[in-house]
Amino acid sequence: MSDRYLRVAALKTADVFARHLASSGIDLAFDRELAPPAESPLAAPFTFGDARIGNRFAILPMEGWDGTTDGAPSDLTRRRWRHFGLSGAKLIWGGEAVSVRPEGRANPHQLMLTPSTTRAIGELRDELLAAHTERFGSADDVYVGLQLTHSGRFAKWHSHTHPDPIVAYAHPWLDRRFPNGVQFISDDDLDRLVDEFVRAAQQVAALGFQFVDIKHCHGYLGHELLSARSRPGRYGGSLENRTRFLANIVAGIRATAPGLEIGVRLSAFDTVPYRPGPVRTGVPETPPDEYSYAFGPLNDEDLDATLADAREFVEVLNRLGVRWLCVTGGSPYYCPHVQRPALFPPSDGYEPPEDPLVGVARHINITSRLKAAAPAQVIVGSGYSYLQEWLPNVAQAVIGAGRADFVGLGRMVLSYPELPADVLAGKPLRRKSVCRTFSDCTTGPRNGLVSGCYPLDPFYVAHPHAERLKELKAPTP
Repeated sequence: MSDRYLRVAALKTADVFARHLASSGIDLAFDRELAPPAESPLAAPFTFGDARIGNRFAILPMEGWDGTTDGAPSDLTRRRWRHFGLSGAKLIWGGEAVSVRPEGRANPHQLMLTPSTTRAIGELRDELLAAHTERFGSADDVYVGLQLTHSGRFAKWHSHTHPDPIVAYAHPWLDRRFPNGVQFISDDDLDRLVDEFVRAAQQVAALGFQFVDIKHCHGYLGHELLSARSRPGRYGGSLENRTRFLANIVAGIRATAPGLEIGVRLSAFDTVPYRPGPVRTGVPETPPDEYSYAFGPLNDEDLDATLADAREFVEVLNRLGVRWLCVTGGSPYYCPHVQRPALFPPSDGYEPPEDPLVGVARHINITSRLKAAAPAQVIVGSGYSYLQEWLPNVAQAVIGAGRADFVGLGRMVLSYPELPADVLAGKPLRRKSVCRTFSDCTTGPRNGLVSGCYPLDPFYVAHPHAERLKELKAPTP
């Protein structure tokens, strides 16, 4: 763990936190005081079309490692979805990354939508809504979607130790991470994959989900196609070709499941691959100004230029009639400090090369600029968990100023699912449950263990995999 940056837990008062931001030159929206619950912007309902959503907290989709080998939910998966319902958040953005074909899974225990798993995946929604109703009296203002995905370059469906990369184009920096080579996906196979996404979306609609998220983030296939400028054929080169995959899926859903809303989770910015450098601090593998493989190449000195690609993409969304956008950035595989700011890296990662609060501010400011450029889009923000105790203060400032429509929570919900409910009730946060970004929820699954918060969730503290995780993290003699 890097000693270069102050821990958020050490910034114990609002004034101390604000002074730290100012002295560090971090431009981050922050309200020193929280509004009374009845006056909180976070408690304000949201209406868009037929959607009636009761507050401004959203649960972000996470890639589960605890399904069955045939892609069905396990008891652990169901527990996590019940916790989503107990959270108090009213927008469930995707809930879980669900693959549409076997070779699109990022791990052998990822959920997969097939005829044999459809009913069980639908029951996740039912259990979430039942838990929410039991806790809060009604779930009429909860809006639930399901994320559909193909993991592309980061597919690993045979074994957690055996990559099965399926790529959109040759990438000199990422291809070398796969010594056994990569498999290129053809235009014809992309056509077939479009049909599989559409069929899966039909199943999602039949199960009662209100929307489907077509994943375009974090280096997975949909995202990689957006940067496929060097790819020949129907799915590469021009922006029209690079967004053809999404456009064809949207057209198919509109034709066959017209009542289903469509959203996209987008990596709106990206950067060069990083690797551990001296004392494990992350260093770029190539100079950023010589890197031409990013969709939304990050330039912290010019965020407007960074967003040029994303603004063009939003114009495509508008033409397609897609109005729901969840904003994220980078990839957990090659630039995790950009994608999910954390002080503690996973076992296969690197120490952060910047104060993670810089990464949080980047997420929030890029999302804010995109919202200003595309006010007709419903925008969900990401990157909040590292704020820890000060998450509610930043979230209130963001929503109150109209810089996003929803605050999305990911890792925080694994350790402290009731955080939204506690904030909205005006209760003090349970400090012992606040996510400290220890990254065990990444280290465990990458070593074949189930998903969960091993340091802070008592259930996983007592889980048999907790001891195996300790052994994995122990220093080598």
